[in-house]
Amino acid sequence: MVQKEDKAALDGDMIAYWPLDEADGITALDIVSGRQDDIAYALLDARFTEAANPKRVQGIRGSALLFDGYSTWISRPADDVDQPLDALTIMAWVAPRSYEWGEDRRLSAIVNRHDREAKEGFILGMYRHGSWSFQLGIEGRWVELWCEDQPLEKGKWSHVAATFDRKESMMRLYLNGVQVAAHPTPANAPITACGSDLLIGRNNQAKVLAEAFRHHLFGGLMDEVKLYRRALTAEEIASDVEQDLAPYGGIIPAIAEADIFLDRAPLRKDRHRPQYHASPPAHWMNEPHAPIYFEGKYHLFYQHNPQGPYWAQIHWGHWVSGDMVHWRDLPVALAPEKGAVDPDGVWSGSAAYDENGVPALFFTAGDDSASPNQRVGLARSTFLQDGDSDLAKWVKHPLPLIVQEKGQGMFGDFRDPFVWKEGELWYLLIGSGTDGRGGTALAYTSRNMTDWSYKGEFCTADPSVYPYLGNMWELPVLLPLGNNSEGIEKHVFLISPLGPGADVEVFYWIGTFDREAFRFKPDHEEPQLIDVGDFHFTGPSGMVDPRTGRNIVFTIAQGERTPQADYDSGWAHNAGLPVSLSLRKDGQLGIEPIEELQSLRCDHLVSLTNVTIAEVNERLANVKGDMLEVVFELEEAVEERIGLHVRRSPNGEEETLIYYNRKDAEFGVDRTKTTLDPEARSRGVQSGRLELAEEALRLRVYLDRSMIEAYANGRKSLTTRAYPSRVDALGLQLSGKPSIIIKSIDIWKMSSVYET
Repeated sequence: MVQKEDKAALDGDMIAYWPLDEADGITALDIVSGRQDDIAYALLDARFTEAANPKRVQGIRGSALLFDGYSTWISRPADDVDQPLDALTIMAWVAPRSYEWGEDRRLSAIVNRHDREAKEGFILGMYRHGSWSFQLGIEGRWVELWCEDQPLEKGKWSHVAATFDRKESMMRLYLNGVQVAAHPTPANAPITACGSDLLIGRNNQAKVLAEAFRHHLFGGLMDEVKLYRRALTAEEIASDVEQDLAPYGGIIPAIAEADIFLDRAPLRKDRHRPQYHASPPAHWMNEPHAPIYFEGKYHLFYQHNPQGPYWAQIHWGHWVSGDMVHWRDLPVALAPEKGAVDPDGVWSGSAAYDENGVPALFFTAGDDSASPNQRVGLARSTFLQDGDSDLAKWVKHPLPLIVQEKGQGMFGDFRDPFVWKEGELWYLLIGSGTDGRGGTALAYTSRNMTDWSYKGEFCTADPSVYPYLGNMWELPVLLPLGNNSEGIEKHVFLISPLGPGADVEVFYWIGTFDREAFRFKPDHEEPQLIDVGDFHFTGPSGMVDPRTGRNIVFTIAQGERTPQADYDSGWAHNAGLPVSLSLRKDGQLGIEPIEELQSLRCDHLVSLTNVTIAEVNERLANVKGDMLEVVFELEEAVEERIGLHVRRSPNGEEETLIYYNRKDAEFGVDRTKTTLDPEARSRGVQSGRLELAEEALRLRVYLDRSMIEAYANGRKSLTTRAYPSRVDALGLQLSGKPSIIIKSIDIWKMSSVYET
């Protein structure tokens, strides 16, 4: 309903007024013109899930509209709206969810109709770290008015107003009814007309990113958007704020977390999105990292862009779990901050216990004003102050812990600190490179966690022999494996290569950690792979689980999709399942999914013993699913290739084959028929070497929509992706000689970890 004061305004100088009070729908009503303006949103025509409309929540008056940060905006064609030139007022209530980095110093638009390069029109918008600006094209100039000392706070309502008056030759900004900035404009000069459309929530000149995406969109809540053809006075603006807040006793109302933070509910029915793998509620994630156990809970963080499903403005997302399987979303743990060590990004790192036994986070602090722009930052939990075992709040150390010096690795490539404590000493490894000698991890130690001493290169490998290790190593991880059969303590050292010719996978060596020399001595020169599924098992992080003593490793399972598919779906990437690493009796690395995953089994679909492949396939003809666990074991070692077809359409038009060929010692996946979608990137054969000698094949397969993970005999894993185009690609089938005996096969339906 239009309030009294608004009705009066409609008779005067108001150009447009969007109350944004719609309970649902894909348009926004301008009550001045009576026009319904279109709202853009990626899930309106959902390719992979049920169609959904933009989210509405409680606003300052009635409802408010949630802008997702990458695909939501309101548009009005240029010919259908007045263009004020002599005077202008823009007002709105806004509550940012996140801040853009601000490519090319362009604004995340609140309201705009402009062309900066042509010096035409106007824009009111937000910039890096919550600073905001009103900008105008006037008399061949581009005039900018900034408010940087009173930023728009994330997760809180702010009333913003911008005015321009040609007669006064002045532009002004108001925050919550109070003037906070003013700037003169060319004398008696009007705004230069602009032919662009009027957009709310998206910049007219949004820069293209990764083909499908645009920068410079507003992310968060917006309400009560108003445009006037005159400059309202300070008293009028203050009165508008007073009237809006009158129902709340003059106090700006708080916003419920569920109303503004990312919501995973619209994506639960996405036919490709995994449901029992850890994932952000929506949008982009890189590798999970910094796992730690505290007060009965596991914490895991992840590289995250809360603005959209694309790589930019990286934060630390945060999950908590009681079992490393059922994860609960928490607010962003670390975000880039003005005046802190990380104004330009919070990159990967790790967690360790501080001097009080409380978790502390070590991260790569991005600061593009510094050289090098990558340093080691520290954040401490507020647990000792607030007792919150969710560890939702963190306070950053004001200075970087370590700044790379020349002569310490490859200058400028210095990231992903991995920290642990033994006794009274903290150890730190960080990824870097060498001058022509390939990648390395650099070693540091500290006795107080803040002052660190450089100890040299922890480990190197010959790049002329192993060029696939690149010239830089990321994400170093060192985990203890215990003693071997000779009583010698062993560790496993993992890295992810980067640079020209690098094979971006997780490589490892088993060897000895020399604590006195601060060096790692591999038992084998050639690096080994944990996973043979190409680049879907990357970005390692690890910890020793204090509860069980296991070595747990987490990874990212990259999505392998086009930017357009990521845009249309609203999410990109997820974590792999947690795996446990151990030292086998034969001195090799043992690789198994954690046993807690059994808690996801909700329906035992198949349980057969001592049957032939032909008999199994008769039973599988009626088994369908895209969230399954399949475990089978052969009676004996056989030479023939044995495989399991998953995500199979009824006649095999689409299917993905996981197989083992003993003759060639090959463990692999054949995706030549995975999908009929011509745009899909999931193609070809991925495989690696796995020697089982006379050991019968034991295969455990996890199927979670587009995710496929397989584990063979506790020795190798295989992680891959499948995006069938057919909705009936849900079948299973064993391949191999029909008479081969299957010792046992069990299939369970798996439950989602996100269902309420």
